[in-house]
Amino acid sequence: MSLNWKLNESEKIVFPIPEGVKTPWFKSRGDLPETLEYFDGTMYEKVADIAKKQPLNVALDFMGKHITYRYMVDQINLCAKSLRVLGIREDDRVTIAMPNCPQAIYMLYAVNLVGAVANMIHPLSAEKEIENYLNMSGSVMVVTLDQFYHKIEAIRKNTKVQNVIIARIKDELTRPIKVGYMLTEGRKIERIPRDAPVFQWPDFMGLGRHCGYEYKVKRSSDDPAAILYSGGTTGTTKGIVLTNLNFNALSEQVIAANPMFRAGDKMLAAMPLFHGFGLGVCIHTMLAQGGRCVLVPRFTPKSYAKLITKYKCNFIAGVPTLYEALLRLPSMNGADLSSLKGVFSGGDSLSVELKKKFDKFLFDHNAKIQVREGYGTTECVTASCLTPPQMYKEGSIGIPFPDTYYKIVKPDTAEELPYNEEGEILLAGPTVMKGYLDMPEETAETLREHEDGLTWVYTGDLGTMDEEGFIHFKGRAKRMIISSGYNIYPAQLENIFDAHDKVQMSCAIGVPDSYKMQKVKMFVMPAAGVSGTEELKEELMAYARKHVAKYAMPYDIEFRKELPKTLVGKVAYRELEEEELSRRAASDETE
Repeated sequence: MSLNWKLNESEKIVFPIPEGVKTPWFKSRGDLPETLEYFDGTMYEKVADIAKKQPLNVALDFMGKHITYRYMVDQINLCAKSLRVLGIREDDRVTIAMPNCPQAIYMLYAVNLVGAVANMIHPLSAEKEIENYLNMSGSVMVVTLDQFYHKIEAIRKNTKVQNVIIARIKDELTRPIKVGYMLTEGRKIERIPRDAPVFQWPDFMGLGRHCGYEYKVKRSSDDPAAILYSGGTTGTTKGIVLTNLNFNALSEQVIAANPMFRAGDKMLAAMPLFHGFGLGVCIHTMLAQGGRCVLVPRFTPKSYAKLITKYKCNFIAGVPTLYEALLRLPSMNGADLSSLKGVFSGGDSLSVELKKKFDKFLFDHNAKIQVREGYGTTECVTASCLTPPQMYKEGSIGIPFPDTYYKIVKPDTAEELPYNEEGEILLAGPTVMKGYLDMPEETAETLREHEDGLTWVYTGDLGTMDEEGFIHFKGRAKRMIISSGYNIYPAQLENIFDAHDKVQMSCAIGVPDSYKMQKVKMFVMPAAGVSGTEELKEELMAYARKHVAKYAMPYDIEFRKELPKTLVGKVAYRELEEEELSRRAASDETE
């Protein structure tokens, strides 16, 4: 695959504009640069470069604790030395199963510094999912919190993991906050046995003081930096390999699309590290550009609202579900949101009605901005398209970032369609992934080089482009359920349920929900001779809890003697969806 990059005289990476590729009219007019220069180095080097320029500026806020750039980089360096002492070498995979906390940030950049690759996973994943992530990546180390230790220990023997590092939230808290934490959340955490084969975080960091040899590894922009995960429509989980350049380029693009950003601006980093937006925008973009991350390890709409006003945040991001919840919070009455410079919505379509409601909410609370919707895929880290600050078009997800190109084609072809004609959304640019982990055929299917010399991502999503370059999202060609911003792939759930010996066949559908947007319901056809009893439902739910992440758990299981089929013999999931909608509509009428 062609990367299409070159170095200019200042040793910065540039992206030559290809001939014949459509660009929005306001890019050429000067409202947005057509092309940018990118840092030729690693994620760590980009952040360390910023730390040299502003060592005493605050980089991280965590539950009342303020961490400067100098201190953060010192901790990253010490962490990197400890990794070397434990034998982590170039291209090793280190799994980080952590919420947004300082130790996770130190580990992320330390792994990058020693030339290894950070394997980012959801700490609330089910045991079998974690086992799969560890084996897919070939991870030799896991870093997690004390509350997730027993989950890791249960599957460790089935993996190549050599060392487990256990961090604790309380170790990063100021004394007054720590007392309150230990009396509430801390007391709920199950104790780790004294003889557990793990390194506690303080002991692990102490190893770095014994590192007397070189721990910094020279890596290139095109070297892998992180692996994020995306479910496949066939039920196969895919590891998405992203490079140093992918993240560094994103940081420049985000700032170019947000010219109101200034060093020291605060981002409420509630989106998790294992999510492309959380890692790419809320963390790396902020730290690579001199911003300040307000780390949120676990949030509710109520705590989210409190942190916005407490820290006078300048930028916030969330899914439509979150903004819907904020509208209903009594604690937001009279809140002053005048500090906000950017409010971003992604993860699911933002309805026109909700946008109007939330824009009015912002106006009523002294904010001088509106919600800006974006679009992206994990195959290009996260967002690659964003509504301009003052150029909203109803129903549009915005315009591509600088150096990122979109085109609409006849699905699964290279045939470009005219303006306003619906087709598959393709995108190309510097944030496009290196490929799927150990899946060359799937990579070749998703990344295709066209005659224009660009490598295009086939998103599988449907949309249009208008004459001014605005993209309009029309729907997902992929079968997917989106619940509270999380992508849930029905085929994965069906594979899990179908593997149970009391299940003949299953089907997962998304049911509309006023808060989550959608929630999961399973239809199950029991195996021959098995009755669909309440006891079986409880058994299947218990089974699911071991194999399915919390956010993807079904809220209900309905048993059927037969499931509807299509003409080619597949389960007719659309028929079940329509049936469920009709049933709910009838129920609403009777009420």
